[in-house]
Amino acid sequence: MNRLWRNARLMTLVGEGLGIVEDGAIACREGRITYAGPAADAQRDADEVIDCEGRWISPGLIDCHTHLVHGGDRAGEFEQRLVGASYEEIARAGGGIVSTMNATRAASEEALIASALPRLDALIAEGVTTVEIKSGYGLSLEHESKQLRAARALGERRDVSVTTTLLGAHALPPEFAGDPDGYVDHVCETMIPAVAAEGLADAVDAFCEGIGFTPQQVGRVFAVARAHGLPVKLHAEQLSNLHGAALAARCGALSADHLEYIDEAGVAAMAEAGTVAVLLPGAFYFTRETRLPPIDALRAARVPIALATDCNPGTSPLTSLLLVMNMAATLFRMTVDECIAGVTREAARALGMAERIGTLEAGKRCDLAIWDIGQPAELVYRIGFNPLHARVWRGQG
Repeated sequence: MNRLWRNARLMTLVGEGLGIVEDGAIACREGRITYAGPAADAQRDADEVIDCEGRWISPGLIDCHTHLVHGGDRAGEFEQRLVGASYEEIARAGGGIVSTMNATRAASEEALIASALPRLDALIAEGVTTVEIKSGYGLSLEHESKQLRAARALGERRDVSVTTTLLGAHALPPEFAGDPDGYVDHVCETMIPAVAAEGLADAVDAFCEGIGFTPQQVGRVFAVARAHGLPVKLHAEQLSNLHGAALAARCGALSADHLEYIDEAGVAAMAEAGTVAVLLPGAFYFTRETRLPPIDALRAARVPIALATDCNPGTSPLTSLLLVMNMAATLFRMTVDECIAGVTREAARALGMAERIGTLEAGKRCDLAIWDIGQPAELVYRIGFNPLHARVWRGQG
């Protein structure tokens, strides 16, 4: 259908800043934007005309880093941390990612879908139109594939675009205890080829950390992923500086995520490679981290900065990109423009999808969020308030 939204104020996100058009209109045909700009230059004929009554329209929001599909929860570990246990201590005692692995392996594919749907619905209710979902809690071919199939199924059961990421190198499963290189062999020789052949993943991720995998092991994973035509991204510099961000940049990674402990060399490498920094203030808040990611250094180097929920059961049980924006502004001192760009334009870059989504311009998918707000700052300023008026996915809604 040929549709036209008129009498709107636009945040196009084209160019620098928010790309604001005060008296704007958007037209679409067959799910793609055909025009976005001043109302005076818009087409007049349309099958359906929607009067936005002065409301603001932004691109549909994009959550570019989630672990949405998993079994169980880790509320008990949350209690342990409240009385002083560290994330590393809990992980080394058999908790953490491995405890979620046990719950995920025990769950059926349908059970994983059912438990993830309320989390996905919470994101959709705030204007999210694209979400990335990682595996990483199966830690075997059978169960990683099960997670990825469940993630794909979510995109079939809801009007939302789902992109999937294989995170096989997330933690060491019990059957490979004491043999991390053997497990990396399994990821490289069995897991990645099988997942790629079945078309279950759009990218490959890894956890480069003292309680995860070394840069050398991650390098092997990345080489195999790229050989199978899969782009890469990396959990890097969350708890320490292993120079994972620089490794990610050298490998042409779409993004390096977390980055509290990144150094100047890592920032420079990301800038040169065009690798996006994905910051995760929910995890920073929930784990009571005290070391801030170097926002000023990232800005100065013009590294694109995206934001995401990192929705996961252990360190960020968060399903609100609106709250993420407020956290990024309050905790990281990011600006309103940076926060909104971080969940639209820059999040699209982090997924390698900037040619399709993330801005309001002709040729891109007609994914829109229509807001009952007086100014864009309200999206970042308010806490626990959802001003979404309407959500449009591929021209419908």
